Amino acid sequence: MKFSTNLVLSCEILAAHKLRTLLSMTGIVVGVGAVVLMVSVGRGAEKRILGMIRNMGTNLIVVNAGQTRIVAGRQLQAENVVTLTPADAEALKQGCPSVSAVAPVVTDRVSAVREAENTNTTMLGIPRQGFAIRNIRLARGRFFTPEEDRARRRLALIGPTVAENLFPGTDPLAKQFRIGRVPFEVIGVTEPKGIDFNGLDLDDVIFVPLNTAMRRLLNVPYVQSVYLQAKNSRLLDSAETEISQLLRDRHRLRDEFDDFTIQNQATLLATEREATRSMTLLTGSVAGISLLVGGVGILAVMLISVRERTMEIGLRRALGAYRRDIRAQFLAESVILSVAGGLLGVAGGITAALGLSLPGYWEVSISWPAAALGFAFSVTVGIVFGLYPAIRAAGLEPIDALRAV
Repeated sequence: MKFSTNLVLSCEILAAHKLRTLLSMTGIVVGVGAVVLMVSVGRGAEKRILGMIRNMGTNLIVVNAGQTRIVAGRQLQAENVVTLTPADAEALKQGCPSVSAVAPVVTDRVSAVREAENTNTTMLGIPRQGFAIRNIRLARGRFFTPEEDRARRRLALIGPTVAENLFPGTDPLAKQFRIGRVPFEVIGVTEPKGIDFNGLDLDDVIFVPLNTAMRRLLNVPYVQSVYLQAKNSRLLDSAETEISQLLRDRHRLRDEFDDFTIQNQATLLATEREATRSMTLLTGSVAGISLLVGGVGILAVMLISVRERTMEIGLRRALGAYRRDIRAQFLAESVILSVAGGLLGVAGGITAALGLSLPGYWEVSISWPAAALGFAFSVTVGIVFGLYPAIRAAGLEPIDALRAV
């Protein structure tokens, strides 16, 4: 029997049993759709997290005073450490060949007030070069100058969240507000940066000159962190080693533990990428199990079909059909089920992924390789699980098949 004739006959037989055909495809549709959806969501999460990390800065290394630990997904300092100073930052700039820029910073939670408006926010004392290191850009206005920093001018740049909270419906440029009792003038508004991977609002921040923050607001001689930028991404590990050795020497640490913590952007990037990929692989694997369940469904349906069509098989064999014709027909029916289920699953998975991305709650990245792999796997499942019923149907002797009716 010609392949085209066999294919048409198989389609007619499947169409004659619509409910059974639909039920046998359900497992494949759900399995392939789940694979496409889960992998797309996982890739979207990976893309979002990597974007957040890159948004922190380019070739960034952060040195924090004291040892830090992660609590409820957020980095916290175990105790207040005062050994990290602006002089350390200057020494790092001079003594680390792999480092191109350095910016010491201080930070604190403050209350900002303007007339009847007030907000609790983060104040960041930072030198001019820190904006370039942290990839902070202006939406409007200007940065303060190094001369204004040294003069301890009371100037501020504010994030979009602070602008909305303190100056709702008005342009904040050149307007005044207070941090505690100290008045500040707004000279710039930064571009939105969104939420970081710890869930913190990066736009809910006030930037003031470092010396202004250290002397006028906090009155401290030390800093909480130092931002450093490696000359290129290949030197991040070398820069970390140089930073650690220099700070240990300056802080006279012999057998003691470090009184600082170094965060390497490359290490953070690799860790987050591995975590998201592991999660994607796990969810994709779980979804793949439903493909196997769909294959078992095809096996069961095809075995039932062989039993119900025993007379048909006997008549066809008696009229001259070869075993290979019977085998090809049942195998074709199984493959048609898996191909149709795979196509519907791919379409359903892509539609569901795009549907999740429309409201803006999820960021998805359609994985065409995953869609192709899911479809190929569904066809393989159809062939593998349809092979045994096809062989069993072809093995029936004409006389036995007719007697069994």
